[in-house]
Amino acid sequence: MKIAVDAMGGDLAPQEIVKGAVQAATSLGVEIALVGQPSELEAVAREAGLPAPGVEIVAASQKVEMTDHPSSVLRQKKDSSLALAAALVQKGDAEALVSAGNTGATMAFSLFSFGRLPGVERPAIAIPFPTTRGFCVLIDGGANVEVKPRYLLQFAQMGSLYAQNVLGWSNPKVALLNIGFEPEKGTPTLQEAYKLLTASQLNFVGNIESRDLPFGQAEVVVTDGFSGNLILKLAEGLGIAIMDMLKAEIAGSGLDVKLGAYLARSAFRGLKTRISYEEYGGALLLGLNHPTVICHGSSRARAIFNAIRVAKESLEQDVAGKIAALMQLESQGVKNSYDHEAGSDHNRVG
Repeated sequence: MKIAVDAMGGDLAPQEIVKGAVQAATSLGVEIALVGQPSELEAVAREAGLPAPGVEIVAASQKVEMTDHPSSVLRQKKDSSLALAAALVQKGDAEALVSAGNTGATMAFSLFSFGRLPGVERPAIAIPFPTTRGFCVLIDGGANVEVKPRYLLQFAQMGSLYAQNVLGWSNPKVALLNIGFEPEKGTPTLQEAYKLLTASQLNFVGNIESRDLPFGQAEVVVTDGFSGNLILKLAEGLGIAIMDMLKAEIAGSGLDVKLGAYLARSAFRGLKTRISYEEYGGALLLGLNHPTVICHGSSRARAIFNAIRVAKESLEQDVAGKIAALMQLESQGVKNSYDHEAGSDHNRVG
């Protein structure tokens, strides 16, 4: 199993990307095609662990910047590390793509190079979102700003398959993000999506409000990419702000509070780990013929390692193949029944 990694994508590329890739090749038993500009890779080679068994270097003369527009890079940066990494997957020289670079460009090259699975109308980003019960899958995290009701149904189906087959969650609860619990709440698109989800054999538990999202009331939460991306960035900023405020409160407090904080430092570290995107690796772009994992732009080696793990698990469980089979059943008018044990339990959130 070989995974193509865009070594030049991300704020901390190539050093952190290379470190994570080398660690993955060593620990996960995968081969890595590390695509990047040779001069920059040579500059970080020794510290990052290159050369390394299972890691192949593929030269690229260009790199995609975070500020580049997706449509322009498809035409103007065909020899970029991202373009060549996607091309390796397209040609069968690698089986999955991982990038911490420009999200729009990663989606564009993936869609252009591998294409959508038959029956999938819009690929969607499945984001791990921390909750009090662990984490849930938020889908879509930014691929589709505008949606139709049937797109939301497909997002739910793909997210549920991912939750079952990669995350190992039996009969995951699926909820629709809305401004209220009642079926008639929200836009006409959400109201129609509610009906489609209710009629499906997913374990649909109704609408969920954004304030309830962090409490893990559903394993898969469905929304459009615009709303999903707003929630993710708000949650990320809020988490950092709360930690900063907590540090400021401790610093301005008396000795007893500082001593208590010192004694509780392991709990603080544990909390930081639970809400860190680095522990989840990256977001899988579902609905394509091959897996693409999109990482946070500030990803360090730990996040890249975990992103490669996500790609590996997706390949091992053949998530793309299972989504394709589901879409074929849907196109034939056969209801989704991939979890025969589950039945059609439609318990409502709340």
